Amino acid sequence: MSNTLTRVADHKARVAGLVGAMPVVESPVADCLGLVLAEDLVATVPLPPFDNSAMDGYAVRAADVASVPVELPVVEDIPAGRTASGPLAAGTAHRIMTGAPVPVGADAVVQVEWTDGGTAVVRVDRPVAVGQNVRRMADDVAVGTTVLRAGVPLGPAQLGLAAALGFGTLPVRRRPRVLVLSTGSELVGPGVALEPGQIYESNGVMLAAAVREAGGEAELLRFVPDDVEQFHAAIAPRLASVDLLLTSGGVSAGAYEVVKDAFTGRGVEFTKVAMQPGGPQGAGRYQGVAVATLPGNPVSAQVSFEVFIRPALRAAMGFSRVERPTAAARLSAPITSPAGRTQFRRGAYDPESGRVVTPVGGPGSHLLSALAVSDCLIEVPEDVTELAAGTEVAVRFLHGE
Repeated sequence: MSNTLTRVADHKARVAGLVGAMPVVESPVADCLGLVLAEDLVATVPLPPFDNSAMDGYAVRAADVASVPVELPVVEDIPAGRTASGPLAAGTAHRIMTGAPVPVGADAVVQVEWTDGGTAVVRVDRPVAVGQNVRRMADDVAVGTTVLRAGVPLGPAQLGLAAALGFGTLPVRRRPRVLVLSTGSELVGPGVALEPGQIYESNGVMLAAAVREAGGEAELLRFVPDDVEQFHAAIAPRLASVDLLLTSGGVSAGAYEVVKDAFTGRGVEFTKVAMQPGGPQGAGRYQGVAVATLPGNPVSAQVSFEVFIRPALRAAMGFSRVERPTAAARLSAPITSPAGRTQFRRGAYDPESGRVVTPVGGPGSHLLSALAVSDCLIEVPEDVTELAAGTEVAVRFLHGE
């Protein structure tokens, strides 16, 4: 590991270059929430596919109800889902439900509230205009219309439109597959009584959740001891099926740094990034698989994920906006920052108090409880060491796209 500090932007670019665009796959519409459309979607059927009623009421000829009140014989019922009905003869009405096809010969629908609701004979009390309460075929979408452009994120409305047009699958960039590996002989699982020197494993759970929240698929591999041979044995059978190996811990300057020992000279470059928290980092390729190594302290690991890993995963999925939302805010209290390092302090943003952000907890990379109650990171530039209360700062939200 070089003694020269790597700038945040430079390490971010290196990580981004490791994870290429995910391949395009045809995925069932119901499974596409949160994915990105890979190709333009062109309508092959009109929407609506036929003239249909916008109201529960009676299909009529507008000319037959121009003078009201008027009584018309009801000669047919047309429920929604009816595939065939006879034409409407002059001087008659068909009772019709919302969404049902308007019969040939009818040019309007009288809503039931304007009638006496008769089933054999209906009295119409108010006239309607031609076309009233009728949804015309292709009024929303015509055949050949490009309804969604490649690159659009697929949310509920987009999936509803695709389903309404009869698409069973959509071309999307698949989710990145990430193997999340948490190392450390001191780590144990929940429900186990802690022995001296042991701690409950948390980084794996946290980072796997972060991968899923970003849109990826996560496989969690925990409790790999600080032994290089066991480390390689644990990852070997899984590498062929993943796009990224994401580790936490084992990358600092001390002894027993298993991740650094396992990957040094094998395609992964280790460095110290000019940031706090999250200095020790690594990135590269091992046996053709992208590898990103994060520090072991929990806040360092999660902040590093937000800064380096999440944008890379989002870009690989085809999102055009890969960063979290940001805003300008005023500090509620003074903070200090180490010279030459970009600092990411946990914060609580209050837009209702004039866009004020309050630092939460101190800068320590072990203070996970402060991160858990924060909704943003306060970003302090590397050339700034002190900020007074009231200073405007940039905040990076920990939620949203």
